[in-house]
Order: sequence, then C-alpha cells, then structure tokens
Amino acid sequence: MVSSPHEAMHRIFQEYPGLFSRVSEVLGVDIPPPTSATALPTDLTEARPVERRVDTLLRIETAHDGPFLLAIEAQGKKDPRKTVSWPYYVSYLHNRYGLPILLLVVCQDHATAEWAARPISIGLRQWQTFALYPLVAGPHNMPVITDVAEARKDLALTTLAAITHADNPDVGAILKTLSTALRDTPEAIADPIIELTAQGLGNRPAAQQWRNLVAVDLSFYKSPLSEELRDEGRAEGRAEGRAEGLLLILDVRGIAITDETREKITGCDDPQLLHQWLNRAATAASAEEVFAEE
Repeated sequence: MVSSPHEAMHRIFQEYPGLFSRVSEVLGVDIPPPTSATALPTDLTEARPVERRVDTLLRIETAHDGPFLLAIEAQGKKDPRKTVSWPYYVSYLHNRYGLPILLLVVCQDHATAEWAARPISIGLRQWQTFALYPLVAGPHNMPVITDVAEARKDLALTTLAAITHADNPDVGAILKTLSTALRDTPEAIADPIIELTAQGLGNRPAAQQWRNLVAVDLSFYKSPLSEELRDEGRAEGRAEGRAEGLLLILDVRGIAITDETREKITGCDDPQLLHQWLNRAATAASAEEVFAEE
C-alpha cells in the first residue's frame, strides 16, 4: 500500500467533494455548500515542454453563487517554486474555464502553513498586477476532534483533521476517536477512511498507532490495510512458533546456547530464516553449525 501524506491531503477531496464546504466553514470563509462537484483533469501542461500539474482540481456547483474551480495543493514543506507555479495554475485555469478559482493548500505543520498563507504578489511596488491569497488548512486551524459523536457526524472532516494533526502529541486520542466512530460504519464507507488515514500519517509514529487501532478496533473489516495487518500477524505467529520449536530442539539435543543467541532466536521475525535454523538444529553438533553464515 502506498503511504503518502501528500496523496491523502488532496485525494480526500476527490473522495468527498462536499468536504470543502465544511473546511471553508472551519476556516471562516463563507462559501455556499455545493450542489455537485466534478473532478477535472489535473494536467495543466502547455504545448511547450513545461509540465505543471495541480494535485486535485474540482468543479464545484453551488445553488446561489454558480460554479467555481477548487484547486487543492498538498504541501509538505516550504517550496519557493510555488510562488511561480501557484499563480500560473490560477491564471491558466481561469483562462481555460472562465470560472472563479479558489486555491486551497493543505499542510501538516505550522511553519509550512504560515508560509503557504502569505499572499503572492506580481507587479511593481507601486501597483500590484496580480495578487494570490491561498486558503490554507493545517494544524493551526483544523479542529482537534476527540468526541466520537462529533466524529460520526462528519467522518471526512475528522479524517482530514487527523491527517493535518499527524505531528500533534495528542494525535493518539484523535485516532482513537476516529476508529471508535468507524466501528458501526458500513464497510464501504469505512474502507477509504482507513486507507486515507494510513496514507496521511505516512511514516510518522502515529502511523503505527493507527495500524494498531485498525488491528484491534476494526479487525472485522477487510480493507487492504486490515488484510496487510492480518498477514503481518500470521507471519509473526509463524516466527514465534518456529522460535519456540528451535529452542526446544536445542534443549533436547543438549546444545548449549548463550543468552545472546537466545535473544537472537526470540528476536528474529523472519519465518524462513528460523525454518533454516530449525532444519540445521536437527543434525548440528554445536550452536555454531546452526547459525553458521551461508
């Protein structure tokens, strides 16, 4: 499974286009809820050999204000090149579709969020020809949702909140709230939430917390992450059983081993290597023969 916070931070809006209306409310921007949303091509490449792609692009329909385009960028760190590419995205999309454009930047740390929120001005000191004001969602303004009832009301917003707070010391409580809220949720709804959360946490310590919660609280689901955890559990079980069998054979055959070797056996999580040692132990005359390098 691909573990990419970058993917999850923008792809969640593809899965749940209505999420933006709740995010805009959280961010204090009065944007009417959409009546529909259509995913558009994200390739902004021109005929010349310069390729530019926005992370996610949605056409949002509203009942009163008409349609607009929502360009979403997942930003993991400060990138000075964005002061060039973001204005290009907005001007290109406005020229191509003739619709209002809104740029939403999703971040996971305060420094990047503060940087992304700075207006981008193009023009002279005396007169601005173009000014871009990105709307930013990050740990500085996304809610910390630890109430299960609140999480159940809006699983998509809770998932995005968990992703943006991936480095929060209290992220464990947030993830526990989300896993509890998913217990009574239909599998078709829970599966993408489980996977997006895992992607969004990346390789942070919180990712292992989420895997443990999925393994315990959501063990009845058959999502790719759940199946991966079950496979890991079966492998760990095989390794543990072979380690115990190896120690028993060594003991019965009177082959002495050191405490260091015992720890080497019990700490090995490779069932194939343990199987190899187990076969050698049946005929070896010493511990050296059992653990000799190939």
